[in-house]
Amino acid sequence: MDLIRIIIAILLPPLGVFLQVGLGGAFWLNILLTLLGYIPGIVHAVWIIAKR
Repeated sequence: MDLIRIIIAILLPPLGVFLQVGLGGAFWLNILLTLLGYIPGIVHAVWIIAKR
């Protein structure tokens, strides 16, 4: 299941974080990072998924 979430996180980082933690602070941070740059959003999303 984590592999699917990582693939989703690469394509749509906020969706990958949402599937892992819901509408918490990490989700909103990831939206901000994705808007500032796509790569930081991906890195944050993969880190959140791998951490939990």
